[in-house]
Amino acid sequence: MKRNHLGAAVLLVTGLFLGACSTPSVITKKADITLPAGYPGSADTGVTVLHSWKNFFTDTNLVNLVNKGLTYNQDLQAALQRLQSAQAEVLLQKGLLLPTVGASVAGSLKKFGLYTMDGAGNIVTEITPGKLIPVNLPDYFMGIQTSWEIDVWGKLKNRKKAAVARYMAGVEGKNLLTTQIVSAIAASYYELLAIDHTIKIIDETILLQEKAYELVKAQKEHAASNELAVKQFESRLLNLRGFRVDLQQQTRQVENALHILTGTLPGEIKREQQFFEARFPGMISTGVPAALLQNRPDIRQAEWNVLATNAELQAARAAFYPSVAINGSLGFQAFKPDLLLRTPESMAYGLLGGLTAPLINRTALKASFQKANAGQLEAYYQYQKTILTGYVEVYNEMLRVKNLEQVFELKNKEVASLSQSIDIAELLFKAGRATYLEVLLTQQNALQAKLELVETKKKQFQTTVNLYKTLGGGWQ
Repeated sequence: MKRNHLGAAVLLVTGLFLGACSTPSVITKKADITLPAGYPGSADTGVTVLHSWKNFFTDTNLVNLVNKGLTYNQDLQAALQRLQSAQAEVLLQKGLLLPTVGASVAGSLKKFGLYTMDGAGNIVTEITPGKLIPVNLPDYFMGIQTSWEIDVWGKLKNRKKAAVARYMAGVEGKNLLTTQIVSAIAASYYELLAIDHTIKIIDETILLQEKAYELVKAQKEHAASNELAVKQFESRLLNLRGFRVDLQQQTRQVENALHILTGTLPGEIKREQQFFEARFPGMISTGVPAALLQNRPDIRQAEWNVLATNAELQAARAAFYPSVAINGSLGFQAFKPDLLLRTPESMAYGLLGGLTAPLINRTALKASFQKANAGQLEAYYQYQKTILTGYVEVYNEMLRVKNLEQVFELKNKEVASLSQSIDIAELLFKAGRATYLEVLLTQQNALQAKLELVETKKKQFQTTVNLYKTLGGGWQ
């Protein structure tokens, strides 16, 4: 009968043990996004070579600003601290793979109840010849104690892999932030150059308008014009002066934005004085779309996140299996301090090993597994989206570069034509063959064309920088 009970107990425990080892299934992913062999309309099939930003930008003032940004930008400094934290997490997970060994010096006092097995036995047992075990029994220990969870199923190894992958994702995140800071500084710098040149255009236009204003006032005195014409020229002159004040405010705002990016207090921003003569950054070869997987920090960051979540999923799955742990101690133990170091009588050691399978808390383990499973699917889809976004961004910037070249050429011709029409309108106005409204309209059209030409040139600079960034450059 006892054997039957024992067999039933063994079967029950075995069944529970095997049931604890069962794991839920992993949800599968959909097909990957396949990048095309090349970009539409591009014959470039070479390897994308992205040089360091120091070689890409040729403006010394801009290079100095970027250097300041990479040295003092607070967001970048915070990212470096996050990397330190991720590196510490890697060391922590690596340490959990090894046994924990610690020195221990401990003392305790025990009293067993007299109606217990220990208490009843102690009152008649000698602890030393001629001396019974005291009711209040001191216990002193000095030695080492160790514990070690043997990573049979790879739970701890996968946690370490996840920590390493998170660290590498952090490195790529720092590179991505560097790229964003470099491109933002460059974009603001070229916007500053454009505003400076716009102010020059406005100053030149104000001079022309002042001359026209004086002329129409003189004509009025000689009855060749009227007060309405004078007020029209005067209002146009006031409008230009107000526009110049607004441009000065824009200059200060862009300068302050650069100071935030570079982590410096407001002050003078040294910059190139010639806008249209300024050289474009270095030429870029777009190469094939597959190069984005190697060059873009955001894609590599997303890839590392996928690896991290996969490792975390495997660790969560391994949590369903029994854990194997060994605990041990080695040292000296005695009931009196003066007997503690007496050998071999006071030598003591202990060793305990066992398997522990989860039974009651399987709901929590399943929830953790489902969370990890959903996390790795989310990371995977985010990775696919990042690849698609990178491809579209490069394609958009390529189109913008080509279109802006055509727009700039047409705007340049328009400015040349309207500049000639200003001289013609002024001559006709002096000769009385054109009205003041025709002169004002001609000046306004010419000014608008010049401003649009400056805006187009600024967009060309910024689009070149954006193309460099979307291809993955700027962090090297």
